[in-house]
Amino acid sequence: MTATQNDAVNTRVDRFRAYFQTGWLSTRLFPRLIRLTLIGALLATAYWLLVASDRYVSEASVIIRKTDSVAAPTPDLSMLIAGIAGVNRNDQLLLREYLLSVDMLKKLDAELNLKAHYGDWGRDWISRMWLTDMEWFHRHYLSRVAIEYDDYAGVLRIKAQAYESKMARAIADMLVREGERYMNQIGHELAQTQVNFLTTQVDLAQLRFQQASQRLLAFQNKKGLLSPQATAESLNVLIAKLEEQRAQLQTQLASLPKNLDRDHPNIVMLRQSLAAIDRQIEEEKAKLANPTGKTLNITMEEFQRLQMEATFTQDLYKAALTALEKGRIDATRMLEKVSVLQTPTLAEYPMEPRRIYNAVITLLFGLMLVGILKLLESIVLDHVD
Repeated sequence: MTATQNDAVNTRVDRFRAYFQTGWLSTRLFPRLIRLTLIGALLATAYWLLVASDRYVSEASVIIRKTDSVAAPTPDLSMLIAGIAGVNRNDQLLLREYLLSVDMLKKLDAELNLKAHYGDWGRDWISRMWLTDMEWFHRHYLSRVAIEYDDYAGVLRIKAQAYESKMARAIADMLVREGERYMNQIGHELAQTQVNFLTTQVDLAQLRFQQASQRLLAFQNKKGLLSPQATAESLNVLIAKLEEQRAQLQTQLASLPKNLDRDHPNIVMLRQSLAAIDRQIEEEKAKLANPTGKTLNITMEEFQRLQMEATFTQDLYKAALTALEKGRIDATRMLEKVSVLQTPTLAEYPMEPRRIYNAVITLLFGLMLVGILKLLESIVLDHVD
């Protein structure tokens, strides 16, 4: 650095020290800041008291209940402590998010021309909406519509602001109507999905039952038997009777005198009868069981399998029908209904902006800044001295 540059830097430092030592900060800067603060506070106060446009507020209160009137529990102390029975906090918050969404804003604008109302150039330049793009419009909408959830009472409170009382009530009224439509739509969609699923299961169970029944019927027609089990039982009864007759014949044969000739007519007749009964018993037993497999026991086993399958699919079909009816009842019971506790009000006096409150807060804030600046000024003067 050359000597000339060093002299220039020293000159600037000396000039700053001179300003500081002569009280330039305290005599010029701080008074200007104090005046600007007072002027700004007075202008803001004048804006709140004289310029700010009136905004009317419409309020409404809604609650979401499930239409469970079939088996509604008796309210007890625990329900009273927890809040209103049947209120679902998640559903209330879901409704709140929808009412504050861009989709809801688009519906409001389409029906009420909300963008033109909030952007009316006849209103004061601070409170009106300047930009018309959707992002800015939605931000302005969130500043004019408040939806609060009362966790203790389980109530959703809706507040809508507008430059006209009728417009504010129209906004709140449409929010209530659209909220009710939206929750009913969601409830019906969920219920319909559940019923559709159960209906599909019923159709599948019915198809399986019909197929099993048709296989059983085709088997009966093929074998020419209504019930192989009943046929087998009748054969067993017949065999039992034949064996009883054989026992009687054997008893008669044994009771004949021992000295009778083997060719005696009575002996021959009894032996012929025994032989005939034995043949018939063998024939009947062959119908029940035979090593070739073409016997009634194989037929009965196949019949029992088909009958058990038909019975099983029939039970499944009955269970599916029962589940479908229960699902329809439950779907109806679990539908959610938006109940209006307070209809949207028609404001008679503009509640916003709170002129006196805002003016007082502005003046107090301005005076506080002035006090801080005066304190800083005194500190600087002490250092200068």
